[in-house]
Amino acid sequence: MQNLDPIDKERFKKIGVGTLLDLALLLPHSYENTTLTPTPLLDQINTVAVKVLSLKQSPKVFQIVFYAEMWKTNLDGVIFAAKPYHKAQFRVGSELFIHGKVSYNGGRLQMVQPKIITSINTLVPKYKTQLQNKTVISLIQRYLTLHALLHEGLSEKEAKTLLSLHFPSAKEASQIGSFGYSESILKVLKYVEIHNYLKKLSGKKVSFPSCAKLDGDEKPFIVSLPFTLTADQQKVIGEIKRDFLSENAAKRVIMGDVGCGKTMVILASVMMAYPRKAVLMAPTTVLANQLFEEAVKYLPKHVKTVLITQEADSKEKVEDFDFIIGTHALLYRELPKCALVMVDEQHRFGTKQRSLLSALVSKQAWHPHYLQFSATPIPRTLSMIQSSLVDFSFIKMLPFPKDITTKVIAKKDFKALVEHIKNEITQHHQCIIVYPLVEESEMVNYQSIDEGRGFWEKNFEKVYVTYGKDKNKEEILKTFKEEGNLLISTTVVEVGISLPRLSTIVIVGAERLGLASLHQLRGRVSRNGLKGYCYLYTNLAQSERLAKFSQTLDGFEIAELDLAYRQGGDVVEGSIQSGKKLVWFEMAHDEEILKEAKRRLEEAKSLPEV
Repeated sequence: MQNLDPIDKERFKKIGVGTLLDLALLLPHSYENTTLTPTPLLDQINTVAVKVLSLKQSPKVFQIVFYAEMWKTNLDGVIFAAKPYHKAQFRVGSELFIHGKVSYNGGRLQMVQPKIITSINTLVPKYKTQLQNKTVISLIQRYLTLHALLHEGLSEKEAKTLLSLHFPSAKEASQIGSFGYSESILKVLKYVEIHNYLKKLSGKKVSFPSCAKLDGDEKPFIVSLPFTLTADQQKVIGEIKRDFLSENAAKRVIMGDVGCGKTMVILASVMMAYPRKAVLMAPTTVLANQLFEEAVKYLPKHVKTVLITQEADSKEKVEDFDFIIGTHALLYRELPKCALVMVDEQHRFGTKQRSLLSALVSKQAWHPHYLQFSATPIPRTLSMIQSSLVDFSFIKMLPFPKDITTKVIAKKDFKALVEHIKNEITQHHQCIIVYPLVEESEMVNYQSIDEGRGFWEKNFEKVYVTYGKDKNKEEILKTFKEEGNLLISTTVVEVGISLPRLSTIVIVGAERLGLASLHQLRGRVSRNGLKGYCYLYTNLAQSERLAKFSQTLDGFEIAELDLAYRQGGDVVEGSIQSGKKLVWFEMAHDEEILKEAKRRLEEAKSLPEV
C-alpha cells in the first residue's frame, strides 16, 4: 500500500494491516440492517419511523411513548442509565427513525435502548478493531476498490466476492449472518489468505551475490566411501552443487528422516567447498563429537578438521583448518572467513544464534553459502509455503531399511515388557525408557524418573539415569553408549546421539508428546538395520493418534499426520509475521489451493511490466 496518508498509515498500523489484502481480509463480524421493518418483528432488531408523544423521567429509567405510523400503534421506548443528551434527542413532537430490539411487555410493544439513526435502508458492517467502526468503514471505502484488488493479482470473481462481504446487499448480509460463509466464499477466503501470505514471504526473500563459486570435486570422496550413497543422497548433493556454482549464495534446507545419512551429504558439501573453508554448528556436544569422528574417518587426510566445544576448545589456530565443527561455542570464537556455513538440527537453535553464526563468518560484503539440515520433516504444505524463502531438498531413502515394531501398551502388558527387555540385554542390545518428568507431579498421572528408577536399578545391571538439566548428561550418554544396558531418561535423547546397539525404546505417557517428537525418539533405535522395538505406554483406553503413528515409519507421513491432529496455526506459528495465525487456510486440507496460488504468483512474475 503505497503513498498512504500519514494519518491512515498510523491507523492501519494500529489494526495490524500491512497490505491491501490484509485490509480485505479484515471482515465484518456482523451487519446492522437499517431497512424499515413494515410489521413489528418480535425479539428481533427493527427499524421504524416514529413520532415522540410523551416523555417520563425517573431516577433509573427514561420512558418515551412513540407512535409508529407504519405499525398503526404506540411503542414504548425504555432507556436505562439515561444521559442528559437523551432528553435533547427525544423531544416531544419530533419525528425520528429508531433502531432496536422489539418485544412485548404487559401487552404493549416495547423497544429497550432505542437508537436514533440518520440513514435508513442501509447495511452497516460492524468491525471488531481498536478503531471506531465509522473510521474502518471510511478506510475500506477509500482503499478497497475492484481495480485495487485486481492489481493485487486476484481474479474478478475473487475481488467481487471480497467486496460483497464489505458492501453486501440485504439478502447477502442476512445469509452470512445466519449460516456463516458458503463453500464458495470460504474457498475465496482461503485462496486470498494464502496468496497474501506468499506475497509477503516473497518480499522477505533476499538474495546476495555469493562470496565465491564453489567448484571443488566431491567425486573422489564419494568413490572412496566403503558403501554406496542412496539415490536421494546423490540427488541432494547434485542440488547443492548447482547452488554452489550459481551467482547467488545458497540458502537451502535439507530435510531427511532420522538415519537417512545426512552426514555424508554434509561431508560431500565440504569437499565441494574445498579448498575454501566450511563451518558446521551442531546443537549438542554429543552430536558435534559424532560428526567430528565421522569427518576424521571419511574425509581425505589433507582436509584438516577441528572440533570446538566448551569441553574440546582447540588451542590451535582455527584459520589453519579447512572444516570447523562445533557447538554454539563457535559463537564465542574469532572465526576465519568461511565460504560455507552449515547448521545441523537447525530447529534446535534460535534464529538469533543462526544469524550470529552467519554474521561471524560474513565479513563486510562476504556472503557464504548457507545450508541447514533437519531430521524433523515438516509437512509438505508448510515446506511449499516456506519455499518462497529458502530452497528445500528431501532425503527420503534410508541406507538401512528400518525394521521397527511399534506397539501401544498399557499396565497389563508391563510383565511382558520386562521380559522383552531382559531378553534384549542378553543379546548385548541396549534399551531406553523415557519418562515424562524427572520428579513426581500431581498434574501427571504417570511415574517420574525419581519414582520409576528404583525398580529398574533393582532388577537390572548397568542402569544409567539422565535428564535435561543434568550437568553430566553428555558424559552419561557417552558412558551408556560404551557400557550400559538400560538408560532411564526424559526426551533429552530425542535428537542426535547414535547408539548402534539400541534395540528398544519405551515411551511412558506417549499420548502427551507430539507425533514428531515420538518419531524422533523412535528413530534412536535400529540405526544400522538392527531389529527395533518401540513401545508407547499409555493409560488411555484407546488412542487413534497413537494407533496411526504405530502403522508408519515414514517421517514425512508422520509430519502430515501430526498436522492433521494439531491445528494448522500452531505449526506455522513463528513463521507467520507478527504472530498471526492463518484463519481460513488449513494446512492439512488446502494443498490444492496453495498450489494454485503459487502457480498464479509465478505466472504473474513472468509477465512483462505494463
